[in-house]
Amino acid sequence: MNNSINRREFMGQTAAVGIGAALGAKTVFAQQGEKSKAKKVLFVWGGWDGHEPAQCRDIFVPWMQDLGWDVTVSDTLDPYTDKALMDSLDLIVQIWTMGTISGEQEKGLLDAVKSGIGLAGWHGGLCDAFRQNTEYQFMTGGQWVAHPGGVIDYEVNITDRKDPVTKGLKDFKMHSEQYYMHVDPSNKVLATTTFNGEHAPWIDGSIVPVAWKKYYGKGRVFYTSLGHVAADFDVPEALTIMQRGILWAAESKYGEKEKLIRNVYLGK
Repeated sequence: MNNSINRREFMGQTAAVGIGAALGAKTVFAQQGEKSKAKKVLFVWGGWDGHEPAQCRDIFVPWMQDLGWDVTVSDTLDPYTDKALMDSLDLIVQIWTMGTISGEQEKGLLDAVKSGIGLAGWHGGLCDAFRQNTEYQFMTGGQWVAHPGGVIDYEVNITDRKDPVTKGLKDFKMHSEQYYMHVDPSNKVLATTTFNGEHAPWIDGSIVPVAWKKYYGKGRVFYTSLGHVAADFDVPEALTIMQRGILWAAESKYGEKEKLIRNVYLGK
């Protein structure tokens, strides 16, 4: 049996676990074994090949199609300028590390999310894209700045055990890039990681968000720093978090507006 078949079977089993654990949440999530309400999705992939955007595409696009969703796949940013297409969407999933985006493309993306279309992504594909575009970073809620030590062993800690994206999950280990992020205080943080200072002594003990949800205008935005390469999603918790985040963002037009800001700097 080849690796792609193994991965497909693993994806199906983990998706069922992830979706099933979210039952009962106010946010409308797909029920285990059933097709979700059909969503129209734009999946944009490209940028730096080191993050394996094509391989990640082949994990998430078939899964969304199995949910009965209508998925348009693009390896260019040009769909962002197609207003009729953008207005018709429920969700945008982007995996596009670094690169540049034109003013017209950026405006189309920002306007779509601000109007209420969901946005989801992971690792550098969402929060290390278009480094010169600060409004884009304002939308995503964070920017990658370092991964001390490169690919290392680290732990992800679930910090919100009630949110449907992380409910039922336990802390878990990763062997990948431990992303050091600059983040927006309006993010609702769902999982974190703690740096030990081995590779950058001045950050010893720093706790940095790994997964969060937020709003940009009316649009739901979900991000996780996991997913340096496609094999990272062989970790069941990493895959489940991303799948549930996609499900949450896809309900942007339909779900209740959530109060996410927690004023962490005031301790309340």
